[in-house]
Amino acid sequence: MNRRGFLLAAGAGLGAAAISLPPPMLVRMTGNVLPAAHTPDPAAWSDNRITLAWLGHATVLINFYGVRVLTDPALFRRIGVDVRLTTVGPLRLTACAVPAAQLPDIDVVLLSHAHFDHLDTASLEALRGHPVVVSAPKTADLVPRGRVVGVHEIRWNQAAYLRTRRGDLEVRAVEVKHWGARLNHDGYRGYNGYVIRREGRTLLFGGDTALTRVFAEHRRHGPYEAAIMPIGAYDPYIYNHCTPEQAVAMADAAGARLFAPIHHKTFRLSEEGFNEPIERAEAALVKERDRLAVREVGDTVVIA
Repeated sequence: MNRRGFLLAAGAGLGAAAISLPPPMLVRMTGNVLPAAHTPDPAAWSDNRITLAWLGHATVLINFYGVRVLTDPALFRRIGVDVRLTTVGPLRLTACAVPAAQLPDIDVVLLSHAHFDHLDTASLEALRGHPVVVSAPKTADLVPRGRVVGVHEIRWNQAAYLRTRRGDLEVRAVEVKHWGARLNHDGYRGYNGYVIRREGRTLLFGGDTALTRVFAEHRRHGPYEAAIMPIGAYDPYIYNHCTPEQAVAMADAAGARLFAPIHHKTFRLSEEGFNEPIERAEAALVKERDRLAVREVGDTVVIA
């Protein structure tokens, strides 16, 4: 049974909802949640630098010369379906490095696609700052409107030019290899990677992707200070998720200076071991160790 094929149906609270999740033997539903290895301090970051912290899974907090950007926020103990006062779904392995209540005001949220581990409605509802959201095609209906000032759906090669109270930011959607369905019947939803640019500097956020040659085409939007790339959930889902070595190769093809690996050590959604993805990424960069920007949940790096 593949990752699309496992359907979680839960009683009266969910009705007939069918949710794309991994097979049940691969999903961690109970147990202890480890603390993050490090606790970032965004209040201490300079607004004259580009600083990022990996908060866990695909959630990265970026201070981009003063503009606060958050990618695919998943901030709580579980991801899944909100049922009354709780969430039904997989439990984290490692806690979010910065609790939702301690995040700074967010200016821009990037949502790569509609999967529950990337578009978590409870996390979006908890954000401070009334951010603007950039999302993939046909996903805006999933974004709760209480805390956001607007949602920009953009397709591949389309850009949004955002004006925030802390400055302007250009966000361009780029092609990746994945799929966008949230439930079993909405395969029409899109999926994006993003190029973000401000004051002449550029970052690449790979979202969720399998190996694809298209990253060589993304080089034209660079040069990139860093590529934020997924490195987990490839075993056995190689058609939809890249290996660490493939992630490094795609970042190289795009011409990224630094490599920031994400999408591992947070949820058990596949068969590879807890440390396997980062160990393989380190091995792939053994001759370029300085390019590995983050390793543990909570790591912070000043990019520029």
